[in-house]
Amino acid sequence: MSLEIPFATADLLDANEAGLNAGTLHVVAPMFRSYGGRAVFGGPISTLKVFEDNSLVRTALSQPGNGRVLVIDGGGSLRCALVGDQLAELAVKNGWAGIVVYGCIRDSRAIGSMALGVFALATHPLKSIKRNVGEADLAVTFGGVSFVPGHFLYADADGVIVSQTALA
Repeated sequence: MSLEIPFATADLLDANEAGLNAGTLHVVAPMFRSYGGRAVFGGPISTLKVFEDNSLVRTALSQPGNGRVLVIDGGGSLRCALVGDQLAELAVKNGWAGIVVYGCIRDSRAIGSMALGVFALATHPLKSIKRNVGEADLAVTFGGVSFVPGHFLYADADGVIVSQTALA
């Protein structure tokens, strides 16, 4: 369920204020920078929890994305990158709408030219280790919000919001 129509997170919040009050709609703390060529993106959430090891990132992005957003809880590490241009190309090829990294990316110039939304804390030129360590498809929490597989993420220049249901 890729979101092909443009949206604005501010407008989605205004139109769905009841969700904020009911606790079904959440705003992520403003911590991310946009690096991808797609400035506005959203879709159902898929998650990974890794630390300085991007082996599972490659595994996830090798699967059909079907318009999903891969949320990577990298523990907020600023010591290496979890996504680079090769993984971003894989995401585009397999139909992922975007990637949100609670950590770093690299190859930002190349990623900026791709039809993919990418939000991350920062860039770092060092690649990660490869030990195939981490967990997939579990709720992860950072930025004051829990990201649950199957819930929906919406991102644009104003920030990131997460909803239990698709927003109109």
